[in-house]
Amino acid sequence: MGKPTGFKEYERKAEPYRDPAVRLVDFKEIYTAHDESHLRTQGARCMDCGVPFCQSNNGCPVYNLIPEWNDLVYNGRWREALDRLHKTNNFPEFTGRVCPAPCEGACVLGITNPAVTIKNIECAIIDRGFDEGWVTPRIPAESTGRKIAIIGSGPCGLAAAEQLNSAGHSVTVYERADRLGGLLMYGIPNMKLDKGVVERRVQLMRDAGVEFIVNADVGKDIDPAQLIASNDAVLLATGATKARDLPIPGRDAKGVYLAMDFLTANTKSLLDSGLEDGSYISARDKNVIVIGGGDTGTDCIGTSLRHGCKSLVNFELLPKPPQDRAANNPWPLWPRIYRVDYGHAEAAQRFGDDPRVYSIMSKEFLKDDEGNLTGIITVNVDEAFKEIPGSEQRWEADLILLSMGFLQPEHYINEALGMEIDERGNFRANKSDYRTSVPGVYAAADCRRGQDLVVRAINEGREAAREIDRDLMGNTQLP
Repeated sequence: MGKPTGFKEYERKAEPYRDPAVRLVDFKEIYTAHDESHLRTQGARCMDCGVPFCQSNNGCPVYNLIPEWNDLVYNGRWREALDRLHKTNNFPEFTGRVCPAPCEGACVLGITNPAVTIKNIECAIIDRGFDEGWVTPRIPAESTGRKIAIIGSGPCGLAAAEQLNSAGHSVTVYERADRLGGLLMYGIPNMKLDKGVVERRVQLMRDAGVEFIVNADVGKDIDPAQLIASNDAVLLATGATKARDLPIPGRDAKGVYLAMDFLTANTKSLLDSGLEDGSYISARDKNVIVIGGGDTGTDCIGTSLRHGCKSLVNFELLPKPPQDRAANNPWPLWPRIYRVDYGHAEAAQRFGDDPRVYSIMSKEFLKDDEGNLTGIITVNVDEAFKEIPGSEQRWEADLILLSMGFLQPEHYINEALGMEIDERGNFRANKSDYRTSVPGVYAAADCRRGQDLVVRAINEGREAAREIDRDLMGNTQLP
């Protein structure tokens, strides 16, 4: 796997992002061009580890054949690397950009040295594939005559659609938004995932025979019972779109928004008019506070900076993570360590420091007589989240974005069908077969298991497609 002594000869060196001072003035992707020589050297670091934990349960959720394509890249066999990559992952151009790379956290080399740059290599393989014209539509050889409806065009719905279409089924994907891609389109900003990348893959699926219908809100505009009656199977891939709110005093202040409302409006306006129509929540010249860390919080930071915010602070309830793994966080678990993501680096470039404030709890939103947001009151907390007396603080703010994760799917579809939900409010379906309590209806990914990664959504979309194919045909050849 790679060069036998490569892990001892070469140091980890990730592909750099564009300079923060340069990328802050646009919404173009933050990534730099791939360098083949550099990537082959990094591929050489993949060691003959015997048991590749990178593709195990603790590593890649789609079980990517990582050591194989690392070795192929090291040897300059890019076309074969692409074939091995597509064997397990329908959309490596998405995961190569937005996945936090649990595979790297489980890399065996990571026990004693920095892990292999797996994510960089994955992204380079698929980008090379598109550049060379190697990525083509997966047109089925014959039709089964079976019809399947998929509700939701996020990573799960798209993965299931591509798999089921390749098996010869007639697949129609329903999306309630005006563009396809779900959170890939409107939940992740353009600088992290250019929307042309999403549209390119969707067009390949169209060319392969998948039908897409936008502005189609199943459960409101379309009766889900009719979809069940007119299809052999229905897959719910709606995501977990009910966000966690912050019901403290003053929540009704004008200027407090859910993160996804902020990000969605920005991307739609960017695509519609280059932000010329003004149909978005602007952070320009405002004191912005983002409550909640994680990828979505970072995306709010990056978007606010590009708008030209006056100041920016990011509240995190948890304490600051350590620089290295703690004793209770051993390999191959995901390393809970201090990281500087693209938005944090950009905030430091603009304002001189990391924007994050740790171990802080929000107590009250402040507003003026007209209901406009003016600030927020906070208190510091200890590791048990108990308030520290005398630590109250008032912060000035014109715009506060709530980025605290998602709780469950919206319930109007399951209510219309009388479908069961679990104790967390998710659509009840077993991972073994993905069947819900309604015959012929399946559920997968975030609406079934709760908020999770894009790569896990792809995995569940693939697995649900396999089980649907098995139920319809009596057996399945889908992986």
